[in-house]
Amino acid sequence: MKAVVKYAKGRGFVGVREVPEPEPGPGEVRIQVAYAGICASDLHILNDDIAITVRPPVVMGHEFSGTIDRLGDGVEGWRPGDRVVAEASTTVCGTCRSCASGFYNLCASRKVLGYWYDGAFARYTVVPARRVHRLPAGIGFPAGALIEPTACVVHGMCELISITPGDVVLVTGPGAIGLTALQVAKAAGAKVLVSGTADDRARLELAAKLGADATVDVTAADLAKTVHDLTEGKGVDVAVECAGNDRAVRSAIDALRKQGQFLQLGLLGRDMQIGFDSILYKELKVTGSLSSRDVSWRRAIELVERGDVHPELLVSGEYPIDGWEEAFRMHASRKGLKI
Repeated sequence: MKAVVKYAKGRGFVGVREVPEPEPGPGEVRIQVAYAGICASDLHILNDDIAITVRPPVVMGHEFSGTIDRLGDGVEGWRPGDRVVAEASTTVCGTCRSCASGFYNLCASRKVLGYWYDGAFARYTVVPARRVHRLPAGIGFPAGALIEPTACVVHGMCELISITPGDVVLVTGPGAIGLTALQVAKAAGAKVLVSGTADDRARLELAAKLGADATVDVTAADLAKTVHDLTEGKGVDVAVECAGNDRAVRSAIDALRKQGQFLQLGLLGRDMQIGFDSILYKELKVTGSLSSRDVSWRRAIELVERGDVHPELLVSGEYPIDGWEEAFRMHASRKGLKI
């Protein structure tokens, strides 16, 4: 079968290759992939600048939906034809402090689909049955492929920080993650401000349609003044950084009120300098968020099923496997949202 493969370490070294169709082992299921989304981390794999361990040659792709077509020995509760999605945390140790506390997404021995194990940029992929989640009938396959990034947003916003009705939330970066964060914050009862640049005009327009209370193009308007006017000078309660760039990080921290909460969802892929004293002076609570866990997926599926989050509205292009280069270019150039 054809697959998009990271076939060697280093920048580049990605291409379409013929690979054997995988077979499920004990406790595993084989899934026929319907749709697979390109994640920003896939670009970091392409450019070889991501801290998560990659083991070439490996089939890329970890955001996907599909249908179970084969069961490995010992699998119960599933059958061929079931519509499913699956977590990327293929293996973890199960015994470390992170695993024991339910945060296996932080396991030091965690090995990830599309990084270490062959992923979903292919006709078939194999995953452990324990990482599979049923896709409700009301959620289509394109939306289902975006349950994974939705679960990542839910993990950060619902499990690592707290948002209460009436909070003012700043979301920096109106990409797929940022627009998902907007919807999760609105579902929690927050007032949401979304910031972007001149290149994000269409994305900011979509943010308004998805319920943003205000949007701002930081290349044409003063974000600090917008925050001041929206919050009567107090600052935002929560800042969710989804752009993954230095300016957005600094502006998000500056926008926070005293004792506000800062959540880093965007991946910078490099070091940056920041005036850390502002965190001290304002007693800010700062956290990062990595991947997701079982409860994140359950919550994400529920949010999508009841219509609080609309992943299908973020899909802006579809390509066959042979069109992967153009698809990656579209993603990298920010000409689309979710490809």
